[in-house]
Amino acid sequence: MLKGLAITPPVLGRVAIGKVVERNGKRLPEKDDQFTLTSQVQYDGQWLLHPLDKELRTSATDKLRSIPVRLLFNDPQLNFRAHYALFDRASGRPLCVGDGEQCKRRTQEGIQSLPCSSPDGCPLAQGGQCKPYGRLNISIGDEDALGSFVFRTTGYNSIRTLSARLEYFRALSGDRLACLPLELRLRGKSTRQSHGTPIYYVDLTLRQGMSVEEALRDARALDEARREAGFDQAALDQAARNGLANGAFEDTDEESGQVLEEFYPDTPAPASTSQPSLQERLANKAQTAAQANTEATP
Repeated sequence: MLKGLAITPPVLGRVAIGKVVERNGKRLPEKDDQFTLTSQVQYDGQWLLHPLDKELRTSATDKLRSIPVRLLFNDPQLNFRAHYALFDRASGRPLCVGDGEQCKRRTQEGIQSLPCSSPDGCPLAQGGQCKPYGRLNISIGDEDALGSFVFRTTGYNSIRTLSARLEYFRALSGDRLACLPLELRLRGKSTRQSHGTPIYYVDLTLRQGMSVEEALRDARALDEARREAGFDQAALDQAARNGLANGAFEDTDEESGQVLEEFYPDTPAPASTSQPSLQERLANKAQTAAQANTEATP
């Protein structure tokens, strides 16, 4: 295994609730009120639809607002990784990823583990540059038992809801999260910040029409069948855990560029080579803050 390279769940495609469009020479994100399943291939600046997108719709005009899914792992944090993340807006590289207690940050001395005070208390996060960022891997269809579709989000509602659902489902299923028949569902709500306009977030529920008791019976039966066939779920979870821990940052530079395009529409143009990079500016800021704290210490 190559050290320093995060080994992530294999991805077959993406689940999105919007797309990137070009307006006045700029590529900007456009929100939607339905799911779209795309492949990993782009053509003319747009992601090509995955064949499952058409299969899941009952008609050409049907809006896809729920998707039957299963999860790959019993550990909620392997299925859904949520962190505070700060990207270099010029290069697209991840600079700092933290959980509110500890972070991994690129510095002039290399990648370091440092305390994380969350965006509200971090001097590097001023101006909304650091956001919650989550990645959910889900299994759709039966073509590939270990392949997944990835849903990325920086939305508080989706991150909070998905985190809660995964923990609750793991608890009530007796650690059989990977065997539960689940459904990815799009929900809408209005908030004060949205001025009454609906905003959409992603929820994870039991499949429509199934009671909790039916879902638990199905999960128990599938778990027993897998064990009898020799399926080692605990070993699979540990292999995924080891792979994710193998690198400091999960997203590659190429994937980070896609994240910036989709979630950071205010990204400025890359700075000229005569100007210091954001990484250098952040490092200088951190050094200045550290010096100030040292001088203030009696």
